[in-house]
Amino acid sequence: MITQLLPAMVTVADKEVHSPEFATLYVNQAIDFKPGQFVMVWIPGVDEKPYTISHHTPDRFGITVEAKGIFSKKAVSLGAGDKIGIRGPFGNGFNMGVAYKRIAVVAGGCGMAPLAPLVEAFQTDTGPEIVLIQGARSKSFLLYPDRFTAKVEICTDDGSKGYKGFVTDILMEKIKKQKIRDLSAASVPAFDMVYACGPEIMMAKVFDICEAHGIPCQVSLERYMRCGFGVCGACVCGHAVVCKDGPVFESKMLRTMADFNTRALLKTGKPVPLNEYTTWRCQ
Repeated sequence: MITQLLPAMVTVADKEVHSPEFATLYVNQAIDFKPGQFVMVWIPGVDEKPYTISHHTPDRFGITVEAKGIFSKKAVSLGAGDKIGIRGPFGNGFNMGVAYKRIAVVAGGCGMAPLAPLVEAFQTDTGPEIVLIQGARSKSFLLYPDRFTAKVEICTDDGSKGYKGFVTDILMEKIKKQKIRDLSAASVPAFDMVYACGPEIMMAKVFDICEAHGIPCQVSLERYMRCGFGVCGACVCGHAVVCKDGPVFESKMLRTMADFNTRALLKTGKPVPLNEYTTWRCQ
């Protein structure tokens, strides 16, 4: 049984390789999960790291890993039959409004992983209209290109697929087009909610756009996490503890978080500008 206290040793059932950069490890076990929550993954003899659940069914879940550091490169080298430890799930997931008619989901790079189960949860006959915008450095970094029934607006930094530019460009375009359609109801926001995950500078831009147009948003933040349940203080962002108060934060909370898109704590606890934290985290 998977709990929050000690790692439950589970067996990797199989692995799906998405590209040279990404792979998903699947475990055939039930876990009580809400889109946006995360688990702590332990590789014996290596380390323990937080990962979102990127695939979820009643008796199976998956964790998508980008190979970029010592731990993640070891993780993507695992395969069927290998053992890993799982603790969780932890944190607050996305708030899914039952009355939403139109939403936008904005993903940058591996930020698609926590958003994917959210998109699938909304993809029902009675669900809202979904505008799904996905961006990445290049075509090979785009996750799950054929997974969703919702139409995906693609953009890449190098133009190798879709629009050459930023996801926020497409979000602005969608907001403007919707406002033109709704001229008779100028006070109605273009979207009932915008969900975002990706580089923090991208999420901050999404938040600023939403604030300017009266649209509520939710973003999923990443910080260095040791415990997963709010005791160690390693993942603080301003007055918020990301693993416990987040990792999903709504607009009301983001307005009060001075460290959002400005600074983070290193593994040592030293506060640094966010760009220095990002450089260290990818080593």
